[in-house]
Amino acid sequence: MKQEERSVQFHIQCAPGDVGRYCILPGDPGRSEIIARYFDNPIHVAYNREFNIYTGTLLGEKVSVCSTGIGGPSAVIALEELCAIGGDTFVRTGTCGGIKLEVQSNDLVIATGAVRHEGASREYAPIEFPAVPDYEVLSALVDTAKALGHPWHAGVVQCKDSFYGQHAPGRMPVSYELEAKWEAWKRLGVLASEMESAALFTAAAALGVRCGSAFHVIWNQEREKAGLDQKESEDVTLSVKLAVEAVKELIRRDRAKEGRA
Repeated sequence: MKQEERSVQFHIQCAPGDVGRYCILPGDPGRSEIIARYFDNPIHVAYNREFNIYTGTLLGEKVSVCSTGIGGPSAVIALEELCAIGGDTFVRTGTCGGIKLEVQSNDLVIATGAVRHEGASREYAPIEFPAVPDYEVLSALVDTAKALGHPWHAGVVQCKDSFYGQHAPGRMPVSYELEAKWEAWKRLGVLASEMESAALFTAAAALGVRCGSAFHVIWNQEREKAGLDQKESEDVTLSVKLAVEAVKELIRRDRAKEGRA
């Protein structure tokens, strides 16, 4: 049976009618409940593996949150299965590590593109195809960030499959490649490193749906190397608020575009 013909999706354990067209995608399953508190009348729909799903409403529109775990492979499983049961607009909210020195802990980062230094996206498009967010989702995220008034940055992020390949490249047998490419990301002005956007953007393009992403900066290892002051920040409240308010803005804009305002 084809995935889109299944009643209950294999991994997320949801069926048509369980989720809204607007979906927020955190990584941490525990963060799903936190995000659902921003919804009106949230209902816990399913929890299987790393996929914790709640559905409620925002501005009277049905919306959902589905955690994806860590990395591109599980993120695109969630994307595929949510698309199969009606999702068409996705906002990734997560955490990242800064690369560019101007990006400080507790800042917000909005991805305008993603370096495809991972594997999942390669099963959706040739490497020459760029991993970029949907313009409407990106625009809503940027305008919402401006309204929040908190330090934010918009630019390219780097995506990888190995967390420790980034943080301990010197002990890897392919250190020569990892360290050289990291230097390239720095020289190209890449803002931050994370693990999901490249796969999500590429898969969303293949599926014909909208996707964007924004992050809370936990730490910047390059600032640390440069001896610059910083404090580690684990509070994702603002990045969650950014995602929720951006979804509201998308709802308003979609209604106006469709003549439903």
